Amino acid sequence: MGNRFCIALAVFAVTLATGLPAAAGPALVGSVKTAEGACFVVRGGTQFPVSAGERLFLSDTLRTGGDGRLGAILRDDTTLSLGPDTELRVECFAFEPARGELEMVLRMLKGMASYISGQIAKLAPDAVRFETPVATVGVRGTRFLARVTPE
Repeated sequence: MGNRFCIALAVFAVTLATGLPAAAGPALVGSVKTAEGACFVVRGGTQFPVSAGERLFLSDTLRTGGDGRLGAILRDDTTLSLGPDTELRVECFAFEPARGELEMVLRMLKGMASYISGQIAKLAPDAVRFETPVATVGVRGTRFLARVTPE
């Protein structure tokens, strides 16, 4: 264990000394708060079941089955509740108020979801969009319920 620690410390020191950036993964956007029935996340083309506590990242697609219900809270306190047979993708998410980086785009492909605005919609209402196959909703600090029925 001592050798592993020394190696890790050496790699860290070299990274700091050379100014090389650490490997950056996808941006954390929030987490699953509740999951009942069939609930999944699709990430990088792979679908896996989720439960409460699962972290959500940029470009994740949230998917529920016929008996699924999923609740998520995003880093800016936006609340999403998905009903059965729903699919919603986090297209864009930036929440860095100190740097003026505020943007959210959610794309709902099918199903039913409720949305309650978080801080991005309050600080920069024009920076939030909720897209469906037939319409785009500009969010102005509100709550709503959306239903998308595939043709």
